[in-house]
Amino acid sequence: MAGWWRSSPNTCQGWLEGYLLTGRHGLFSCYEAFVHIVDSMANQHIKWLRVARRLPWRRPIASLNYLLTSHVWRQDSNGFSHQDPGFVDHVLNKSPEVVRVYYPPDANTLLCVADHVLRSRDYVNVVVAGKQPCFDWLGLEAARAHCARGAGIWDWAGTESEPGEPDVVLACAGDVPTLEVLAAASLLRRHLPELAVRVVNVVDIARLLPAEEHPHGMPDSEYDALFTPDKPVVFAYHGYPWLIHRLAYRRANHPHLHVRGYKEEGTTTTPFDMVVRNDLDRYRLVVDVIDRVPGLAVRAAELRQRMVDVRYRHHDWIRAHGADLPEVAEWTWSQ
Repeated sequence: MAGWWRSSPNTCQGWLEGYLLTGRHGLFSCYEAFVHIVDSMANQHIKWLRVARRLPWRRPIASLNYLLTSHVWRQDSNGFSHQDPGFVDHVLNKSPEVVRVYYPPDANTLLCVADHVLRSRDYVNVVVAGKQPCFDWLGLEAARAHCARGAGIWDWAGTESEPGEPDVVLACAGDVPTLEVLAAASLLRRHLPELAVRVVNVVDIARLLPAEEHPHGMPDSEYDALFTPDKPVVFAYHGYPWLIHRLAYRRANHPHLHVRGYKEEGTTTTPFDMVVRNDLDRYRLVVDVIDRVPGLAVRAAELRQRMVDVRYRHHDWIRAHGADLPEVAEWTWSQ
């Protein structure tokens, strides 16, 4: 495992590339914001792998694996200088046959993703996962199945009680966005139980691409089955939101897609305040649902107002107490 804390990231990657060429396996762990230091080295390795794959005399080598941690949403002491999720944007512009990007939402999916990337050959794998304690949403067997799919419906989190299309899709990619989506789904379950909500989690971000654009991409029929052809989709994403729009730009239901993500609003603050500052929090997601489901704006006007009021209360609370609201800090999932 190569790290960067007391060494140049360029040096660490150079060591790792040489190590891989000897037939061994490795992992490059780095702060998400600072992995940009090796942007050009990643680019060159991707290009080299793309060409090497076409040479029959080149034997496959273990993949170059990046683990991006201490990520944008949890910089409680470092602040704005350590908040940049853009490495994924950089590598996803490169060769689709080489690049893979994973957002495991919990520890069990991280174990499954890590097992997969360390066994793989001739790829550049990027895994984005925080190192703060978090919920385990899936058991190990369910996590294996979910990672194999790359994206799937979490039926236990939604409220689709009968077969048919949901009223709205809440989608997520990343550990913190998954937490906020599930908290939003819980609020909708409690306050709007008649609303049919589908929760979709995405581990393998390339699944959002069309099948003709990426080996892991979905055909339109599969994409529409997951996200529906015409229902509003509120997508909470770990990184810059326009990446999701770019990945889905060729889809027929793209106009119904609304993405929340990081928009360069950062500082040293509480964990929940970071998501509030970037409009990725559970209360904002509930408001997005109310605003986008036809007919819900009038029927749920009082709930919308309550969600907005909680955000104002949060603003005052953290300045008075230096910690998140108790209903946020002590939240747990319940059906």
